[in-house]
Amino acid sequence: MTTAAATVGAALSVRGLVKRFGDHEVLSGIDLDVPAGAVTCLVGPSGSGKSTLLRCMAFLEEASAGTVLVGGEPLGFVDTPEGRRRLPAARIRAVRSGIGMVFQQFNLWPHMTALGNVAAALRVVRRLERAEAEARAMAQLRTVGLEGRAGHYPSQLSGGQQQRVAIARALALEPRLMLFDEPTSSLDPELTGEVLNVMRRLAADGMTMVVVSHEIGFAASVGQQVAFLDGGRILLRGTPQEVFRKPRHPRLDQFLDTYLDRGAAMLV
Repeated sequence: MTTAAATVGAALSVRGLVKRFGDHEVLSGIDLDVPAGAVTCLVGPSGSGKSTLLRCMAFLEEASAGTVLVGGEPLGFVDTPEGRRRLPAARIRAVRSGIGMVFQQFNLWPHMTALGNVAAALRVVRRLERAEAEARAMAQLRTVGLEGRAGHYPSQLSGGQQQRVAIARALALEPRLMLFDEPTSSLDPELTGEVLNVMRRLAADGMTMVVVSHEIGFAASVGQQVAFLDGGRILLRGTPQEVFRKPRHPRLDQFLDTYLDRGAAMLV
């Protein structure tokens, strides 16, 4: 069995990743290492392949070619001398168990309280008894500043609070890697700040994170690595200082000129 090697110290490595939907190639030969304990931000125009890449990292989409390694372990497929081979379902589940994901939509159970939503993941996935699951769930709600809303239903919570419950739910399963797919895209500026502050605290605590976002100010101030995607390829990759330095790459300048991000003008 052969597969592309992960970079030493990488929590996740992508090698030669291609994704096609029919005849349309949305990702073309992506290579990317996600350093352990750091924040990697994926930025770029709509349709550039950012969210598809993130979904391939979590095996929510199956790549058409290439490999994804999580902690050095292949996720989904390996390349062998006989060709590309899908791994057994149990092994895929074992590798995916180390990944937490937060989506644009909160996907909370409307009939469960905040505490119930977080505890349900622990009871179903970790098979914990109710008391232990709720104790751990409360600890995670405290992490995101929502212990005082534990008994509230999603309809009684703001959008920012619902997204923070979704983050607590993902954290409760103790992932080694957190993936965020535009977690603030449906929130107004004030609620966006609530969610980004939680993510800043996670970053300060050393959580390995990959974040797809149009919040360029967040990428510039919190990310240790920024990858700029365009047309299904990584056009630029490096520290925020390297990617956003002036004079900038013309395509990046064109992208940044299309909108004014909160705080981005000062940071980049």
